[in-house]
Amino acid sequence: MLPLCFAAFLAFGGVLVLVGANQASLQRALGLDLAASGLLGSTLALGLGVGVVAAGPLFDRYPRRPLFVASTLIAAAALLGVERDMSFARWLVHVGVAGLGIGLYDTLISAVVVQRFREHAARPMVVLHAAATLGAVLAPPLVGWIASRGHFTGSFVALGWAHLGLAAWASCVALPAPDPRPTPGDASGRALSPALLPFAAIAFAYVGVEAAATVFSVPYAVGALGLDEARGQLGISAFWLGLLAGRVGVLALRRPLDARVLGVAGALGAVLFAGAPLAALPGIEGTLFAAGLALGCVYPLMIALTGQRFPHARGTAAGLAAGAGALGGFAVPWLTGALGDAVGVRAAYASLALWCGGLAVAAAAARRAAMADRAGRRVP
Repeated sequence: MLPLCFAAFLAFGGVLVLVGANQASLQRALGLDLAASGLLGSTLALGLGVGVVAAGPLFDRYPRRPLFVASTLIAAAALLGVERDMSFARWLVHVGVAGLGIGLYDTLISAVVVQRFREHAARPMVVLHAAATLGAVLAPPLVGWIASRGHFTGSFVALGWAHLGLAAWASCVALPAPDPRPTPGDASGRALSPALLPFAAIAFAYVGVEAAATVFSVPYAVGALGLDEARGQLGISAFWLGLLAGRVGVLALRRPLDARVLGVAGALGAVLFAGAPLAALPGIEGTLFAAGLALGCVYPLMIALTGQRFPHARGTAAGLAAGAGALGGFAVPWLTGALGDAVGVRAAYASLALWCGGLAVAAAAARRAAMADRAGRRVP
């Protein structure tokens, strides 16, 4: 099971950065401004959000293998259907449906890992999500290579074939059956709870920053720093390489992985995203690598902590939290693009620090709630 999940997250990471890595080509082909570029990235996040939320209740009730196969086939169909000279509206449809497919299997994988490893799920979750970052690191150079030898849409088609292969592989792999339903009155089976709010806020802020940094690395490099498109694409890879290093590096921590780690990550991200534009640093790769390094642990650790908090509704809770993340992935790039059109891309890029600060605040709230639960001072 784990090799399939690792391969699926590799492909997932590639899809996450497709719009950002192709931003310059899409802008030229469709005549987009920054807000429209952000809307494409937001549509991917919106489709992903629908997928991750819908997958939760399905995961908690029905056999997982057909759900996994169906999700990869949905992503494959959307990516393989991309053609040259498509309208902006059609691009929105294909990008949104691709997000739907990867969102479905994102929740399926996350929840099944929490089910199998239970209270020890944080570290394997980090390892698997490192595959997503690795896919995102490798995709931008692949996009550039494909575009230099043909048409930029070839990178979408290539990932479509990868998802078709995943569907064939998933059809041969056994996945765990759903857990028994909780007894009436068991709060761990109710994912719709105020206890979910801090995790949802963390997801909203993190995914929003991840998506906006990916979509606007090229415009920031070109418009604010006077660099070329290749440097912006390299910045995307640097950011995701930092995420990968952060996810692998956090495994070396001997202390328990809890919400305190999330708070530190958010604070460091705020300093880096605010500091680089305000200080007018000439490069992009080093700052983005450092920001990725700081934030790398956030998403997998948030998913693991959410699943532990709701052991009888892992899929639903993980799906709702990831759905909040997808909402952030929709809202933050769009808002960042609109801000960039209004006041300039440098200030818009620096605004990502505000979302990192919000992440740190939400992590502190999650930690206080967990401490209160352990001390028996709060009834869920």
